[in-house]
Amino acid sequence: MSQLNPKTTHKEFGGLSGVLLITFGLPTLLIVFHQLINENYQTNLIADFDLDKILTFKRPLLEIVTDGKIWTFYLIWFVSLAILDVTLPGYYKNGVELRDGSKLNYLINGISIVSFLVILLASRFIITDGQLPELRFLYSNVLEFTIISILFSFIFSIFVYIYSFIPLIKPNKFNTKERILAAGGNTGNTIYDWFIGRELNPRIGPLDIKLFCELRPGMLLWLLLNISALHHQWLELGYVTDSMILINMLQAIYVFDGVLNEDGCLTMMDITTDGFGFMLCFGDLSLVPFSYSIQSRYLSLNNVELGLPLSIFILGLGVVGFYIFKASNNEKSNFRQGKLPNLKYIKTERGTNLLVDSWWKVSQHPNYFGDWIYSLTWCLSTGFANPINYYYSIYFGALLLHRQKRDELKCQEKYGKDWEKYEKEVPYKIVPYIY
Repeated sequence: MSQLNPKTTHKEFGGLSGVLLITFGLPTLLIVFHQLINENYQTNLIADFDLDKILTFKRPLLEIVTDGKIWTFYLIWFVSLAILDVTLPGYYKNGVELRDGSKLNYLINGISIVSFLVILLASRFIITDGQLPELRFLYSNVLEFTIISILFSFIFSIFVYIYSFIPLIKPNKFNTKERILAAGGNTGNTIYDWFIGRELNPRIGPLDIKLFCELRPGMLLWLLLNISALHHQWLELGYVTDSMILINMLQAIYVFDGVLNEDGCLTMMDITTDGFGFMLCFGDLSLVPFSYSIQSRYLSLNNVELGLPLSIFILGLGVVGFYIFKASNNEKSNFRQGKLPNLKYIKTERGTNLLVDSWWKVSQHPNYFGDWIYSLTWCLSTGFANPINYYYSIYFGALLLHRQKRDELKCQEKYGKDWEKYEKEVPYKIVPYIY
């Protein structure tokens, strides 16, 4: 057994059978979502259910899979962002301490990335007199880009899995050339480890693959898909509905917050604990952009006017959710940096502190609660005609519950009796006085 990389004994998602179900089930679901909300199928899902339309594609699948133009556009997008990620100016910050005692150094340059893209988009808008053919091409080929991103996720995650077996150039502190593997992705089963992610922090030169995929290609493509839907509506109607403005604004704030505050991701479970395998690769590159943007696509095909009272209510709910999310996250970050010594905490035998005050007294994950409230506003912006638009809030709620359970198991093992004391101080998991 490796001193640096102990063998994984616990398998998540029900083991290999669950992993296979997710591997093929979620990509299929993503394509079904497109088939339920497109120019040929855009009415009430329940009242006008039509299986033939769901199973009918505008082009043969083989033709889509081998479409060189779509592949070229997607690869240019991915590679260009990777180049910008390692070349645009920013500042450096260390991540958490790894098992070998080292800390990875990250270039934090989200502001530069966003500024570059905003300038580029604005320039194209002026040059093309508002026509923006690139956005029109993206909007017209959402299914094609969805399928290509899924295939790319398979290919890229296979590459990263193979890459995890290549020895390091320089020895680590254990005087071996082993890479640091994810605690959950070292079972020895090829398919399971490929899905969960074998290596914890795969890097190609200065490019940290996991953080890059977390915040760049998928998140920014989600933003472009929303803008392309708004642009399509503007070209078709000559104006933009209040619902389309609201969904674009609410989701843009979320995207910009993630990209511009990327240093906050360095302590998230995705970066510190999970390996980078198909699960994260597909989630980042396919699931995020093409499922999170279904509300804006729906609104581009169905002109929903909310009216001022409902718009104000949804916006107000979003402000409340976002405030809880940001305030609680910032408080914990400041506490960890020693900026809030007055807050109550439990000193653990490991020497770390468990915060049990202010936001972190009302529940163990108040940030999850605020995040979920904010997600609900995206769904409410579409009205109530199509339940598919509420997919995100339902999915996100299940995801947050799963994360909370994973975190709880990890903390029980890590802190032992100190965690029992913590749970007595903070009994509610996510929703105060309910759960």
